[in-house]
Amino acid sequence: MVATGEHLYDLPEDCISSIICLTSPRDALKLSLVSSIFRSVAEWDCVWDAFLPSDWQHIATKSVTPLKFSSKRDLFFCLCNSILIHDGNKSFALDKLTGKKSYVMSAKELSILYGDEPTHWNWKAIPESRFAEVAELKTVCRLEIQGKMKTGDLTPNTTYGAYLLMKISDRSFGLDSIPSEISISVGDQETVSSTAYLRHPKSKKLESLFYRNRVETLKARVNKGEEKMVREREDGWLEIEIGELFNGGNGDEEIIMKLMEVKGYHIKGGLIIEGIELMPKH
Repeated sequence: MVATGEHLYDLPEDCISSIICLTSPRDALKLSLVSSIFRSVAEWDCVWDAFLPSDWQHIATKSVTPLKFSSKRDLFFCLCNSILIHDGNKSFALDKLTGKKSYVMSAKELSILYGDEPTHWNWKAIPESRFAEVAELKTVCRLEIQGKMKTGDLTPNTTYGAYLLMKISDRSFGLDSIPSEISISVGDQETVSSTAYLRHPKSKKLESLFYRNRVETLKARVNKGEEKMVREREDGWLEIEIGELFNGGNGDEEIIMKLMEVKGYHIKGGLIIEGIELMPKH
């Protein structure tokens, strides 16, 4: 057993660094407050190298803006602030507490039905987005959005949540006539499906009896599943949890995330898509 009290400070610095490497970024910061020795060791590159993903150099080469750092600790917190990669069509960040990876795939990285047809979708820049362009739905009958990613890009032994990031225009129409179907699948595993109404959580829409009866008829066409709620984030965007997955790190399987509303056969518009986020669940 390791002695406590004053004997703790008699440990060799290499031993202290090995101990800190087995903790987390949050613990390393806490331990740096213990004493000047711990503070010094907690700054070492070998400590923060243990908290960086093994492919950080590959990720850094994909950054739109060259990364500037003087130590591995600086690099870690640089990556925590989120960087744009893949020609600006994807963002990457590390969790400050755990060092686990998260990604946001922009709308440009997604497969959107009729997304390249100007009569249906409009690609534009808005100041609220981290990306150069978002996709704005003008009018369409079949709404289909799909994102794909590999489990090998994520942190192993970690549970992730997948979220569709969006806004709903004040002039939106037809989005919440019936619930959209959302699903997530990993490799050959069974697809997990649920539903969600595309409406702002603060919406106070009034519905006539005739409209409610029609909605109930349309809902009968939709596959049953857990109903997910639209939530407003601190950054002003709305999110729907598409689903969650556990990345066991035993391969490089394909993750497929979908949102579809193709059974109402009615026109809809006013949806703004920023992308799909994959982030660790605490």
